[in-house]
Amino acid sequence: MARQDIHNSDIPVLCRSCEARHKGMCGVLSPNQLTELSKHTTKMVFPAESEISPAGQKVTRHANILNGVVKLSKLTADGRQQIVGLQFAPDFMGRPFSRQNDVATEAATDVRVCMFPASILDELVHKNPELEHRLHEQTLKELDEARDWMLTLGRKTASEKVASFLYLIAAHVDPEAENAEGPIRFDIPLKRSDIADFLGLTIETVSRQMTKLRFAGVISIINNRTIEVPDLERLRAKTEEERG
Repeated sequence: MARQDIHNSDIPVLCRSCEARHKGMCGVLSPNQLTELSKHTTKMVFPAESEISPAGQKVTRHANILNGVVKLSKLTADGRQQIVGLQFAPDFMGRPFSRQNDVATEAATDVRVCMFPASILDELVHKNPELEHRLHEQTLKELDEARDWMLTLGRKTASEKVASFLYLIAAHVDPEAENAEGPIRFDIPLKRSDIADFLGLTIETVSRQMTKLRFAGVISIINNRTIEVPDLERLRAKTEEERG
């Protein structure tokens, strides 16, 4: 029997078609809580490569990512940037209960978010333990992904790193990708220089490994940013090639 949203008529129009309501933090809010939250939300669009929030800034707002990809980065003491993570829709953007950003957030692609005051989230978490649990789950998911990425950066070959990056994007941009039949096409959200930064490689090495994957028939390069994967399982296998 299909799940019926018996409160649909009570849900604010702003929220009814929102992906974050179903899969993100808003999925555990009651119609009354969604109504209260909607009174304080603002839909915003950040063009690709624009800053969303700098590191070290006082936290006054949080957001749900509705579309696009956000990159998280830190700066070294001498001003070098290191990308430390990516976020995708419908991720929650921010750190609950934190009063200061420890990473800079930037729109990797055009990004649309639903933004709201941090104080409103604090109130909702106090009233709704399920919301706290949902946010806790996302934090643990991000921790697991960070640990996996440490393995990628520390132990994998250049070829495996590039394959892992492409698999990461395919799996997050299209959550149903693993169950899809036939080729999968997606746009890479980062420039080659950012990919190199993210993977700890040179731009030339990234380009060389992409070309090797293309010659092997694992990917097709439609244009500079658009990739097609004929068989996602073949790409996944390239993320951990057996060594003799």
